[in-house]
Amino acid sequence: MQDYPPAKIRTVALLGHGGAGKTSLAEALLHGAGAISRLGRVEDGTTVCDHEPEELDRRMSLSLALAPLEVDGCKINLVDTPGYADFIVDVHAALEVADLAVFVVSAVEGVEVQTEVTWRLAAERGVPRMVFVNKLDRDRASFERTLEQLRSTFGSGIAPLELPIGEGTEFRGIADLLTDTAYLYDGGTPVTTEIPDEMEALEHQVHDNLIEGIVEADDGLLERYLEGDTPSFEELEGVLAKGVAEASVFPVVCGAATVPIGVDRLASFICEIGPSPLERPHRRVSAGEVDVEVAPDPDADPLAYVFKTITDPYVGHLSLFKVLSGTISADDHLRNPRTGTDERLHSLFSLRGKEQLEVGRVVAGDVAAVAKLGHTLTGDTLAPRTMPVVVAPLEPPEPVLAVAVRPRTQADDDKLARALHRLGEEDPALRVRRDPETHQLLLLGMGEAHLQLSLDRLRRKFGVELDTEDVKVAYRETITVPAEAEGKYKKQSGGHGQFGIADLRVEPLPRGGGFEFVDAVVGGAIPRQFIPAVEHGVREAMAQGGAHGFPVVDVKVTCFDGKYHSVDSSEMSFKMAGSLGFREALAKAEPVVLEPVSLVVVTVPNEQLGDVMGDLNARRGRVQGTEPVGEAEQEVTAMVPTSEVLRYAIDLRSLTGGRGRFRTTHDHYDVMPAHLVERLKAPAHA
Repeated sequence: MQDYPPAKIRTVALLGHGGAGKTSLAEALLHGAGAISRLGRVEDGTTVCDHEPEELDRRMSLSLALAPLEVDGCKINLVDTPGYADFIVDVHAALEVADLAVFVVSAVEGVEVQTEVTWRLAAERGVPRMVFVNKLDRDRASFERTLEQLRSTFGSGIAPLELPIGEGTEFRGIADLLTDTAYLYDGGTPVTTEIPDEMEALEHQVHDNLIEGIVEADDGLLERYLEGDTPSFEELEGVLAKGVAEASVFPVVCGAATVPIGVDRLASFICEIGPSPLERPHRRVSAGEVDVEVAPDPDADPLAYVFKTITDPYVGHLSLFKVLSGTISADDHLRNPRTGTDERLHSLFSLRGKEQLEVGRVVAGDVAAVAKLGHTLTGDTLAPRTMPVVVAPLEPPEPVLAVAVRPRTQADDDKLARALHRLGEEDPALRVRRDPETHQLLLLGMGEAHLQLSLDRLRRKFGVELDTEDVKVAYRETITVPAEAEGKYKKQSGGHGQFGIADLRVEPLPRGGGFEFVDAVVGGAIPRQFIPAVEHGVREAMAQGGAHGFPVVDVKVTCFDGKYHSVDSSEMSFKMAGSLGFREALAKAEPVVLEPVSLVVVTVPNEQLGDVMGDLNARRGRVQGTEPVGEAEQEVTAMVPTSEVLRYAIDLRSLTGGRGRFRTTHDHYDVMPAHLVERLKAPAHA
């Protein structure tokens, strides 16, 4: 593949709901450009972009994939992304490097939830957008209905550049609204002809509306247009391209990826009106305490941003990067400012799915891959030693679901730590945490599918088998009234015996007070050297748990009297006395179970606010308030027992059709209702 200057490079993220046809569109674009000789199918597991074993098994995209092609003197870097909510982190990564987002929307299903979610993410980043209405060859397909949905969902910037000629089994071509030209397809190169008579009136009406919408963005063209002078195609295309680059106009084109029809037109539009790196805002990077802008100049100092890491147990890391400035050549040495280490970039590759196409250099604005970087991970910057700048790393979304795991065998346990570390380097959305209270090892991710995929990859890539179990809640116990008890430990078994008596008083502390031990012994009833042993026994009994087996907290314990024996008393005897005395006092102090309570913040569409609030109330939640987020959403804040939101990610997705999102943080502990306590099972202590 030849070198291209930044002006001729287009990095395009394919986004949209799962099943809309993103991977099929990528395949059709590659085939149409001659990059592949055979048109693969998702159903057969033969596409370029779906190549991981888990993707082939599930017949769906599960991770980001690159696929470059050459069209009309341009290099287009396709970034195919998953359309399932659990793998949204790869959408974030794609938008970090894309100069244009092409949203693939099914003409059968219309605008679906992940299209809305990813559109919002692209809008937040100011990424230019256009839409490809796909599957017009299918039954029940409707371009008109889909276009209306696009306008009602995404606003007045939606601008159709094409109309389909026929729909369903009659779909046979495209009407270009800019040129008033029809393109008819019959299994090969499209035939250019005039607009069919049956749609001529509609086409001219939409054409006029489009021209008026374009010229309104340019005062000079508008004045000429009002005077009766029709702008040329090149002038209209220039204004349109400017609107696309500014993310104020969102062109809509159409076709069918699997036939294919209209795919060649999409490729041409990407080259003609899609922004190059030169037309995008310069990337801001941190240089010490100030931010500076970096232009995509091939002659400047080289600077690269790693947006994806792929791990392989045999090859090691494969780092996908975008060159933000300068030109990077094979065997260059660059520095990672995060680690302070130098990295040698050995062979450089242009990835096409799993195929590695070796390249000699990569210029500003282009993307590529490099293997075996020793200390570089996703989100890292690579820069010259003399250029100490850092690109702000991608912050992955917070996990929303957890599963507890344990190694199946000792051999799995031995390999587990390294395997989890390597998998986490590839997948920033996957977190690993050991709960110090329940002693469970937790995998945290974006949903059930994400966690199951992680388990599958641990098995395939690293040979680690894990069993799963429900996540346990870290309940605690405390007391509600003061109480006193005598702890007596007396044992005689020949020779020196064991003797110790400690009189204890327990009192409740405020929530979050922890533990307080007071030595109030006077007159030498218990020698000084044995008091710490009493406290040790109390602490041990608290950790072992109360009546329900959960750790005891928020208690003040006072040792106010006791007895000892000059020969038989020891630290062990007073430790046992402290433990026994505390247990007896605890039973008298009206103990209760405390449950963790989470602060839950849910963002939902306005029309689903009532359903979500009702559901939170059913979970014993206390709604703290609501406030609008923009014009279409509400944010609900509630305090909800943690046990009630362990699987909230699944339930909220079902309740809102995937449109709701939430975050939780631990807030405090509160007394658990007595009628629920009996359902609890005592934890098994490690």
